[in-house]
Amino acid sequence: MGYISIVTTVTAALSLALPASADGIYTKSSPVLQVDAKNYDKLIARSNHTSILEFYAPWCGHCQNLKPAYEKAAKSLNGLAKVAAINCDEETNKPFCGSMGVQGFPTLKIIRPSKKSGKPVVEEYQGPRSAKGIVDAVVDKIPNHVKRVGDKSLHDWLKEGNTTSKAILFSDKGTTSALLKALAVDYLGAIQVAQIRDKEKAAVEMFGITSFPTFVLLPGGNRESIVYQGEMKKAPMILFLSQIAKPNPDPAPPKSKSPKKPSHDEKKEQKRSAQDSSTFSAASASHASAEASETAAGATSVVLDDTANPTKSPDPIVQPEGAPHPVPVPAVPAPIPTLATHEELRKACLGAKSSTCLLALLPAPPETDKVLSEEATTALASLGTLAEKHAQRKAKLFPFYAVPAQNPGAGQMRELLGLKGDTEIELLAVNARRVWWKRYEGTGYGHEAIEGWIDAIRLGEGTKKKLPGDLVIHDDEKHEEHDEL
Repeated sequence: MGYISIVTTVTAALSLALPASADGIYTKSSPVLQVDAKNYDKLIARSNHTSILEFYAPWCGHCQNLKPAYEKAAKSLNGLAKVAAINCDEETNKPFCGSMGVQGFPTLKIIRPSKKSGKPVVEEYQGPRSAKGIVDAVVDKIPNHVKRVGDKSLHDWLKEGNTTSKAILFSDKGTTSALLKALAVDYLGAIQVAQIRDKEKAAVEMFGITSFPTFVLLPGGNRESIVYQGEMKKAPMILFLSQIAKPNPDPAPPKSKSPKKPSHDEKKEQKRSAQDSSTFSAASASHASAEASETAAGATSVVLDDTANPTKSPDPIVQPEGAPHPVPVPAVPAPIPTLATHEELRKACLGAKSSTCLLALLPAPPETDKVLSEEATTALASLGTLAEKHAQRKAKLFPFYAVPAQNPGAGQMRELLGLKGDTEIELLAVNARRVWWKRYEGTGYGHEAIEGWIDAIRLGEGTKKKLPGDLVIHDDEKHEEHDEL
């Protein structure tokens, strides 16, 4: 068996099966609320609270980069607003994502309640992709049901619905905090919430307020007011107010209604939803090209291509009852191409006009067995998996090549780039046209670690080193080579 055949066999044997469906990027322990097409209406659309919803795909590098800031924003907005995410790569979610006008990943939309229940106001977030930017934008959209009361209006406000419970925050600040707005949302229709400035001397004196902020609960009727003594945090304040009324349930309990035939408009909506699903499925199967990724390295989203042709799913095959279940065979990706000669390496990746290539410089196998090391076979399997993953999604990415130690160009590259001897595998990204190279320095050679490194290259992240001029082949040098006997 030849050397290349051994590489192919071992690579296939150690390949990782592609998942049937993409897993989401947020875990169950994440502070980000994970929603889908089925529960969006209940958790988001019918909520009294403002939400921000991220539409993402697990393969999107920009989405992975947004994750830390988005989770940080979720922690900051806990109890004030909802920070949610939906995986648009899931088949069952694609119709919904299409109907929401998603054209790239990640897309962020702020969703706030309107006067009509279940019909929220939806607007796209165009601000900074930072925790602070997201928090500030969402806080600004929290509904304000807090009444601003002064000395002149206090009497009328207290008299209005005397039997209704009220809560007043006496504050030295002129703005209404997100916390107070959120409390007013929680008790909308149960407790009227107001804010009074410290400058309103008559009101402050009436309630005997001596420090700010002070939170006072008026149970209603002839009952005495109660002064809150705890921290100005939502959980203990909810507990304080709950002695008079319970907060509104969120999500609101569903209204029972008798089944009915879909109306003409509903039928049209169902048809449109199916069309959105087909269009969105096709669009999400395509990435931007590698050169476009390099040019737009500062971008923060992946724009979908809506020109792809959708495909139909095959009809399900029903197994007869009692029939034995077949053993699943893992999908084996094809091995990446091999550049066996110096000329092939130069032509593919080291010409003056060559774009980015990813090269796996293979170690020389021990003379005893002619088999590659475990690290090398794992790296080749991971690269094969990633190449097939992008090919299945019809995504264009820079090419991957294996370069055997027998190729003289591999030794030249190791020497000029100051790399180790030929006993270790090296993964390199090189761009001869732009004269840079970058080395993989991650831990292990699993496909997730390598994919993260590849995404960073596509996004222009990290430091690149200058490619030595002796490695780049210019047109005049090519002509000289062709003239040699």
